[in-house]
Amino acid sequence: MTWHVALTGTPGSGKSRVALELDGQPPSIEVGPLADRFGAATALARGWCVDIARLRRGLRSNGPVEPLWVGHLAHLLPVRAAIVLRCHPRELLARLEHAARPLGRRLREENAAAEALGVITREALRPGLRVWELDTTGRSVPDVARAVRRLLEERPPPRYGRIDWLSDPWVTQALPGWSRGSAP
Repeated sequence: MTWHVALTGTPGSGKSRVALELDGQPPSIEVGPLADRFGAATALARGWCVDIARLRRGLRSNGPVEPLWVGHLAHLLPVRAAIVLRCHPRELLARLEHAARPLGRRLREENAAAEALGVITREALRPGLRVWELDTTGRSVPDVARAVRRLLEERPPPRYGRIDWLSDPWVTQALPGWSRGSAP
């Protein structure tokens, strides 16, 4: 059985860039095109609308596909492990503002709030799933890719819960504004 792994995290955490840096070792696929392959996605101007339940059924009933699934929904798929890329909300906001396809302020703030609260990690935690968090803040893409490759090769015990953005006063001051659409 193939050992499928999710490379996941909030938008802007570095998932796609890290997957590109891995250069096909291991082979990877973004969740949108993967879902499209199984008739479980609709292409939109800014990405994909994915029917997770339909994609999960397709993945369970059809043969193996690429072992590394990349995207902010990848941890919701039938995987054996999840690598959650984390990024300090302040840096995440800057990344999202200067992205090739920049998000509007409201979406940037929603993603920063999700990152501050560790939503992706919490969603990934379930029995039988190995979860690792990697902090991408201030790190180069090649450095993060090396860390991801090490996790994939060595498969160490789970490591999560050590990243705590809520202990940063800047984050705790900004968080209420993000929820109201009026962050500092």
